[in-house]
Amino acid sequence: MSLEEVVNHYGYIGILIGTFLEGETILVIAGFLAHRGYLELPVVIAIAFTGTLIGDQLYFYIGRIKGHEFIEKRPGWKSKTDRVFYLLNQYDALFILGFRFLYGIRTIAPFVLGASGVSPIRYLALNTCGALIWATLIGVLGYYFGHALEILIDEIKQYEARVITGLLLVGTTVWILYHWRENKHNQPIQPK
Repeated sequence: MSLEEVVNHYGYIGILIGTFLEGETILVIAGFLAHRGYLELPVVIAIAFTGTLIGDQLYFYIGRIKGHEFIEKRPGWKSKTDRVFYLLNQYDALFILGFRFLYGIRTIAPFVLGASGVSPIRYLALNTCGALIWATLIGVLGYYFGHALEILIDEIKQYEARVITGLLLVGTTVWILYHWRENKHNQPIQPK
């Protein structure tokens, strides 16, 4: 199966799933693929917006229903949870709009915001605006990343599979290292 066939068959669903779970790398690659003509940038942005909005709304409601009990079962989240509460108290609406741009607390912020007592209507409104800003900005950055590569590399067609593979490897490596580090810090200290 060629790159074009894979993207045609699985591209948009991959964007939806990737942005539901986390998504920056997926969205940058999707923007790059839109520049290369495999995907449509407005559709990429719309699907990324939908995926991130649904994911963060779900996580918010888990935090709202399970509350502090859910968070306390994750002692590794303690410092990040404290940081989210601090940022929420300091910047309130601005933090809710922009938490998805803060790597390291992006994935736990919706849970903590749900547990914090933020109004669901207020969260939905601010989360919708933030998701739209994020999807548009990161999608367009990926698109212009593709444009910049095309300027630098005249015959980009022969390298696009390598570029996509490289982006996936870098994104996956960063994700694995981040989560490995998190899991390492979450391990209980064994007495000697």
